[in-house]
Amino acid sequence: MEWQAWFTLSTVALTVGLLIVTRISADLIMMAALTALLTGRAVSTEEALAGFANEGLITVAALFVVGAGIRETGAMAILASWLLGRPRSDSAAQARLMIPVTLASGFIYHTAMVAMMLPVVDEWGKKNRIQASKLMIPLSYAAILGGACSLMGTSSNLVVNGLAVQAGLPTLGLFDVAWVGLPCAIIGVGFVIVGSKWLLPVRKPTFGMQDDARLYTVEMLVDQSSSLIGKTIEEAGLRHLPGLFLVEIDREGQVLAAVSSQERLHANDRLVFAGVVESVVDLQKTRGLKPATDQVFKLDSPRSHRCLIEAVVSNTCPLAGKTIREGRFRTIYNAAIIALARNGERQRQKIGDIVLQTGDTLLLEAHPMFVEQQRNSRDFYLISRIENSSPVRHERAWLACAILLGLIVSAGAGWLSMVNAALLAAGLMVLTRCCSGTEARTNIDWRVLMVIGAALGIGRAMQTSGAARGLVEPLLSQISVYPWLALAVVYLVTMCLSEIMSHTTAAAIVFPMALAAATSMGVNFMPFVMVIMIAASFAFALPICYPPHLMVYGPGNYRFTDFVRIGVPLNALLGTITVILTPLVWPF
Repeated sequence: MEWQAWFTLSTVALTVGLLIVTRISADLIMMAALTALLTGRAVSTEEALAGFANEGLITVAALFVVGAGIRETGAMAILASWLLGRPRSDSAAQARLMIPVTLASGFIYHTAMVAMMLPVVDEWGKKNRIQASKLMIPLSYAAILGGACSLMGTSSNLVVNGLAVQAGLPTLGLFDVAWVGLPCAIIGVGFVIVGSKWLLPVRKPTFGMQDDARLYTVEMLVDQSSSLIGKTIEEAGLRHLPGLFLVEIDREGQVLAAVSSQERLHANDRLVFAGVVESVVDLQKTRGLKPATDQVFKLDSPRSHRCLIEAVVSNTCPLAGKTIREGRFRTIYNAAIIALARNGERQRQKIGDIVLQTGDTLLLEAHPMFVEQQRNSRDFYLISRIENSSPVRHERAWLACAILLGLIVSAGAGWLSMVNAALLAAGLMVLTRCCSGTEARTNIDWRVLMVIGAALGIGRAMQTSGAARGLVEPLLSQISVYPWLALAVVYLVTMCLSEIMSHTTAAAIVFPMALAAATSMGVNFMPFVMVIMIAASFAFALPICYPPHLMVYGPGNYRFTDFVRIGVPLNALLGTITVILTPLVWPF
């Protein structure tokens, strides 16, 4: 190998080491590594930056916008309720998540599947008090396992099939790879569900009241057309809300305290909750509930243009000492008070009857301009906007679901490419006002895109510098005697390369050398084709170059070693199964 190859290998090794032993953000480390490779002439400028124009990266960016539309319309709750339900344990949650994702990923590119499901799973986990670290790796693994079951589930399968046709082999059917991929997927899903209790970390503590000293009192009404009418508190998902509890129900003047989980909701029930601000924000987005105060419907701006704002009453506020109703808060400030916190104590009066005191923390619904208008006002000590708190556009929820369904069908049926379908769906989300242009931009996770783009550039450097071929050729040249051993080595080499570079590139590098080995032994090359396909997909141990892993890394609050701990045994298990099973289906 030339010095560029050794320089590339050293840079990749240093990158892995930094990801393991430091808490530096992954995007900073990956971009630093790409910069070093570019500076060291291990990769050209065009090749280094090509990853940022990659179809997969553009698809992920567009799907972040689709996810914003799903979130802002409340369609996420519909999808989570219909698809995932209400699990009673971590294992049940992982089973409910992994099985449908694995099945769907046979028809939808695994990166796209993770991008679509990420916001749904994040909100679903919070609502059911399941730590994100117990769900995000299973989401990524399920998408990868399902993608290995069909020709269109992952790009590496299509690349290998194209190379096989060029080598004179017949083209594969859509589900030919499933003879090996499906058993691996079933065993892989079972391994994650059973082993996650010991192998997945508890990285983030369950959200609780103690996380915030401000305990808000908030009242919500069951809308007359609500789908919650007739459901029990448990069925409506209002019993075990994180950081929030249902104090009482006011039903036509009759107060029901110590509400049973089997109590059924009626139209116009006034529900009194106490909890922390993050949970109050989530409560405001619950379909079928609306703020009990009618003041929010009398504000000047449309609800979709508003957000939630926290404001602390100062000692010079002219409304201090008056009730909220007497002080005509809405008229003066063009903002409606929907909740109030005072020394962590529950306020028993209705919002309008509460007498404002210095130091009260108000949760307001108002136009974002309220922050700028009142920032220097002496009426409030502190004013801050709560992110992602705009009222949900429930009336557009089914429209958002229809756009998402259209994306899945058009891409799955092959009518449109995945990137085309994703861009079209993202545009429709904005045009139909399922989300605004500002929300579309702010919901794109630019750090994830930077990591993916840099990872693709690093993978390209592994190829162009000769580092990848320099590692593979000496190893494969020594095993051209025993077909089973050759098959095992081809799997191992392909899998290892896929951990540190693009899995499509890894498959393309190994393919010609595996073909030469099979030809020298005089055996059928088809088992090697299948092994390369499976091995290129099944790279579970390192999160540095695989987009599905990179996307869940931050939301799951993971460390580098979390992937290693569960990924290495899974790699070993599925590799053994693949090498044993493949020659039984396609004999040498």
